[in-house]
Amino acid sequence: MAGLLCGTKRKKQVSDLREEGKNAINAPMLPTGTDIHPEDTLLEENAERIMLDPTSRENLKFKDLLKVLIDWINSELEEDRIIVKDLEEDCYDGQVLQKLFEKLSGRKLNVAEVTQSEIGQKQKLQTVLEAVNELLRPHSWTIEWNVDSIHSKNLVAIVYLLVALAMHFQAPIRLPEHVSVKVVVVKKREGILQTALVTKELTSTTEMMMGRFERDAFDTLLDHAPDKLNVVKTSLITFVNKHLNKLNLEVTELESQFADGVYLILLMGLLEDYFVPLYNFFLTPESFEQKVHNVAFAFELMQDGGLKKPKARPEDVVNLNLKSTLRVLYNLFTNYKNSD
Repeated sequence: MAGLLCGTKRKKQVSDLREEGKNAINAPMLPTGTDIHPEDTLLEENAERIMLDPTSRENLKFKDLLKVLIDWINSELEEDRIIVKDLEEDCYDGQVLQKLFEKLSGRKLNVAEVTQSEIGQKQKLQTVLEAVNELLRPHSWTIEWNVDSIHSKNLVAIVYLLVALAMHFQAPIRLPEHVSVKVVVVKKREGILQTALVTKELTSTTEMMMGRFERDAFDTLLDHAPDKLNVVKTSLITFVNKHLNKLNLEVTELESQFADGVYLILLMGLLEDYFVPLYNFFLTPESFEQKVHNVAFAFELMQDGGLKKPKARPEDVVNLNLKSTLRVLYNLFTNYKNSD
């Protein structure tokens, strides 16, 4: 009889919890169409759970961000023959995150290669995330992920983690700017489930994400006189053509004609009065990597000439980022404008 009563009591507790879940799902502050299972709301006191709002899954910029991250991971892990198709399903157990971190950091983690059990997967995740957090915390990163959120396939937490890694290791990719999603936050306070719809910013501007907080004269120019952008572009075109014309070359489009790095290299040779051996760069680059090599080499020539390391990334120039290209050329203009 005692066992029967205990069993009945437990069933009632479960029923009550599911009723709480049902009430949470039907809470008026939740957007229509939000698909939350009762199990998602079975929380301990003071615990919370975050779920991606379904409307955000259809956000085109969010979809683009997911694609960029997936393509990046697959490129990095190509030698390991790892192919990621779905971030939630392929990253939750720690295997892909382990391989990615090891590849990016050059550091081998002491974890089991394959783990099938939930305990083993969480132990691997714990080791991987401790290594990641140890690397990122000194650089003032806000840690938006933990073992439970990653293992429970929380897509927002997974994306936060991957974006942080991509930015920290300056991945040769271009993350979509200003990507935000809405998440449903379910909390349990004094036995009552509380729900809220919160906006999470996953990416900001490229320059902010890449840590370029030091402002220069070009930032000031764009901020205080954006209407003069065309004037600046015209001045830069006149400047570069003054020198490139010596090789019978002419520029009409700044962002596209400097994107493969060839004109940048030739321009540096002209400004510093030396010939750049053709074996040092790709004269007719075809791949993204060859173009990045060229732009990076041009940056090295600039530093050899006494200029500071450009704030733009080679990948940004190759990806036709006009502001990055203008910044590089503006730096050359301010240093060589009186050069013949």
